[in-house]
Parts: sequence; structure tokens; C-alpha cells
Amino acid sequence: MKIITGGAGFIGSCIVARLNELGFDDLIIVDHFEDNLTPDTTTDIKARNLIGKKYIKYYDKTDFLDLVTGNKLDVPISVVIHMGACSSTTVQDAKYFQENNLEYTRILANWALKNEIRFIYASSAATYGDGGEGYKDDDDTVRKCKPLNLYGQSKQDFDIWALENHYLDRIVGLKFFNVFGPNEYHKEDMRSVVNKAYKKVAEEGKMVLFKSHRQDYSDGEQKRDFIYVKDAVDVVMYFFNNPQVNGIFNVGTGEAKSWNDLANALFKAVGKKTNIEYIPMPEILHDKYQYFTQADMTKLRANGYKKPFTSLTYAVADYVKYLKDGKCW
Repeated sequence: MKIITGGAGFIGSCIVARLNELGFDDLIIVDHFEDNLTPDTTTDIKARNLIGKKYIKYYDKTDFLDLVTGNKLDVPISVVIHMGACSSTTVQDAKYFQENNLEYTRILANWALKNEIRFIYASSAATYGDGGEGYKDDDDTVRKCKPLNLYGQSKQDFDIWALENHYLDRIVGLKFFNVFGPNEYHKEDMRSVVNKAYKKVAEEGKMVLFKSHRQDYSDGEQKRDFIYVKDAVDVVMYFFNNPQVNGIFNVGTGEAKSWNDLANALFKAVGKKTNIEYIPMPEILHDKYQYFTQADMTKLRANGYKKPFTSLTYAVADYVKYLKDGKCW
């Protein structure tokens, strides 16, 4: 059996989709819906991500943790793919992040290690903060990272815990950069710009982006390492299929693109002429805004990952096919 936590969420449900495509349906899905119900009874829109998916069992995250801590899971487990966490960069509840992101992950990791179960977990590029220490996924850089928000700090804290306890030769941490694609409809303010802007671009031929408040970056030229969710899932599947490879790895494309590049790709995908309005960035973001991120992909490539990453233009065009009808993967 294979456990996917956050299995109804964005990346998690896409992993479920890919596993189903590969013929795996012996899956246990772990997640949480706002009304505490099941995928079949909840009104939470996140449940849409599980429609048509094949899996054996669904557990609420709290019930699942009780099973783990009580040693009550009575089926053989081969892998835990832990994508479950609060990924909001604006939530300011430190205690919640401590319990939901850090402690929960520690408990699962200890349980997996004790039972010799493959453990693959989601870290984040948010751990890199302003990028002052660079974007290499080596141990020295991991130790120096200074996140700009509580979400990034919760991921950093677990990475450091795994590193200091010498677990990184037995587990995999994946520092996801700017992932976008189908199945993110439920993420509200944390949705990608492509998702947020699609309707206005398609219907009105307009889009807004933040102005730059730094002289060394023109408006819309702030850069991110945008990675299509299907590529991110392919990286997860690489570690799923290669249990001898462990450690912390970046999951990006290794090529930063500007918000203007992203906008141009979206306008092209919907057949519209580029029309961008630049608006002031909220004051609260000025000191917490990343102007440049670019994953150093040397380590992943050196450890055998050969597949090329999808171009931004093609990825956005493929995503628009889902957005037109509000489809999930």
C-alpha cells in the first residue's frame, strides 16, 4: 500500500492521478476537509480533485495520525508521500505551523524510518527566503537558509531536524519552487497567477501584475522558477522508483522566467494580445517579496534525473485546456 498525505490537495492529488495512470490503485489518501466529512459527503471544493481517482481508503489527517501513533495500521506500507501541510505564506499562527507542518511531519518520518518505509516529503523553495544564500540544495546552504514567513520556517525547521539527525541518507525532501497547474482551484489566494488571471484574460483580454519597487527590476520583470505540476510529479515519481536515491533536492526547472514571460504565455494560450496593467505592491509585501528565484538543479541531475522540463509556453497552454472547462487532472 502507498500513502499519500495531502492526497486531495494540489500536488498530492496530481500524484494520485499519475499513480493511477501507472496502474496503482492500492492507495491510502490522507487529507482534511473544512467540514470534517469524507470525499463523498463533503462540500469542500478540494474533494473535486479526487473525483474519478482510484484508492482503497481515505483518512482524515487527525484520524490517520492516531493510527500511526497507536501502531494500528494493519496493512503493509511501502511508501509515504507526504504532501500534507498548510502552504499559506500569509497565515500568522506560529503554533498551528508548529503542530500541523513540523510536528506532524516528524511523527510520520519517525514512524516510516522505524518501519523501514520509504518517506518522501514536501519541503519548499520558501525556505530560501530572499535568496541571499543562493539556491543550492547542498547541506551547507540548507543550514544557512532564512525563510521570510512562518510557512517557509516550518519547512526549514523540518529540513534542519532531518539533517541534524542524519536521516537524509534514508529519506527524500523536495524543495518545490513555483508549481502551477490543474487541481489548484481550491487554494484561494495561494493559487498561481495563471489560475487567478485566466478568466479576466480570456474574457476581457486584461491582466494585472505588481509593479517593482526596486530600481534594478522593471515592472513585471521580477523572476521566478515556474514549474508545471506534471513535471513536479515526474520528479516525485523518480524518487518513488529509485529508493536508493535520498537527500534534499530542488524541484524547479533551473531557469527563472519573469512575470511578464508568464503573462505573455497566458495571453498567447487564449489567443489574445498582451495587455498588462501594473499595480502597486502592497506595503506589507515589500520586505517579504522574492524578486528572483532559480533552482540549482545540479544535484538532481547528478543523481540520475534525465527528463527535460516543460517550457513555460507549452505548460501554460496545456494548463489552459483544464482551465477552460474547470477540469481536474
